[in-house]
Amino acid sequence: MSLAAQIDELERRAWNLPKPVAIVLVIFGFMLWWPLGLAALAFFIWSRGMGCGFRGVDRWQHKMERMQARMDRMRGGGFWQPPSSGNKAFDDYRMETLRRLEDEQREFQEFLERLRFAKDKSEFDQFMAERRPGNNPPPAQS
Repeated sequence: MSLAAQIDELERRAWNLPKPVAIVLVIFGFMLWWPLGLAALAFFIWSRGMGCGFRGVDRWQHKMERMQARMDRMRGGGFWQPPSSGNKAFDDYRMETLRRLEDEQREFQEFLERLRFAKDKSEFDQFMAERRPGNNPPPAQS
């Protein structure tokens, strides 16, 4: 079995290990020899067996998608309707607020897209201006 396969197997087992057991293993590792405890702690964090660790660059996108799914459920866009508070005025206010927030979110996403496009376009225009023949800037004088 290759080293990568062994590490994958250890990581899979770490996911199934209960958190108290993992904590006890880390503590015993520190009691035996501190580098061993540090290595165990790093392994459990790295394998996300402790429920923490970095989830990657797209973590904000993931959060936005989850929020959007919740907004869709609250809007009542399908078979599920939001629970009624029993107060018609409040329910209307809540639906109007959710609709306004969705509009603001859509407008903000469109703004970000326009901003990214404008930045890309300005960088491209600058690059093309520098590459055009006969358009060399004068040498800097000291």
